[in-house]
Amino acid sequence: MSFNSAAGGGQSSRTTYEFGRTHVIRPKGRHQATIIWLHDLGDKGSSWSQQLENLPLPNVKWICPTAPTRPVSLFGGFPCTAWFDAQDLSEDAPDDLQGLDASAAHVANLLSTEPANIKLGIAGFSMGAATALYSATCHIFGQYSNRNPYLVNLSCVIGLSGWLPCSRMLRNRIERSNEAVSRAASLPILLCHGSGDDVVAYKHGENSARTLSLAGFQNLMFRSYGGLGHYTTQEEMDEVCLWLAARLGLQGS
Repeated sequence: MSFNSAAGGGQSSRTTYEFGRTHVIRPKGRHQATIIWLHDLGDKGSSWSQQLENLPLPNVKWICPTAPTRPVSLFGGFPCTAWFDAQDLSEDAPDDLQGLDASAAHVANLLSTEPANIKLGIAGFSMGAATALYSATCHIFGQYSNRNPYLVNLSCVIGLSGWLPCSRMLRNRIERSNEAVSRAASLPILLCHGSGDDVVAYKHGENSARTLSLAGFQNLMFRSYGGLGHYTTQEEMDEVCLWLAARLGLQGS
């Protein structure tokens, strides 16, 4: 599927990103929530589909899209699947707003066809987590960075081993909008990070959580895992399941 980088149908750019295959895991029970799961840099949606299918969340529909293959500055311009261009995997790196907008718009488009009574969420690992958190900021502002409207109403966001893009000036921007303040305060966010992460350093996850909290994201939980590297564990995924079941009021979980 292709998506113009002028998110929301704007005409400000001709850049088109070709997104890869999307994998869908249907709920085994009554459908209550749909959650997009975003993979890491260089990965694909199918890598997560089997693990998500085995989670004890029968009321969740999982959607696992695949990022476009594009040149990545971190790898000297070598192309691989990436939700946006990255010079570094941290909140200190320059932000590729065009790429972030295109990926956030692709995710929002996937969620836009879900039934009105279904709760919607975005989760991800590493660069996927960064994209999920960027989508959270689009949700609270009601628009992308290019000012096109963001129309999806999110019920939760999860980021594992990731970071917050566009963290600079976030607090000041939120404080200028009463609606953004209200949305930020009510959006549940779960962030998890391993202290032994040698790809996205633990301090970047911790700093991102602090930035979000100071900006008014009051319903945020940050979980630290001692010694955990840049991967997930059963303990961490159990935490994700318990958090989702509680925050979304899922039955039979």
